[in-house]
Amino acid sequence: MAAKSKTVACPHCGRRVRWGEESPWRPFCSKRCRLIDLGEWLSEERRIPTAEPDHGITPPHEQDDPEQR
Repeated sequence: MAAKSKTVACPHCGRRVRWGEESPWRPFCSKRCRLIDLGEWLSEERRIPTAEPDHGITPPHEQDDPEQR
């Protein structure tokens, strides 16, 4: 009885990819899709959402510059 090979969708283009040694870029279908995805993370087009606590502190880059008044 042969084991069924599992397939997953490429996270970038959605093409079905066999999950196994024959797919060196898994879960991506190709090196191209893998690099496009990496570029999206590096350029911050994709990011993990965070819930930053608000402690009533304004970050320095958002404060008014007293010299600009």
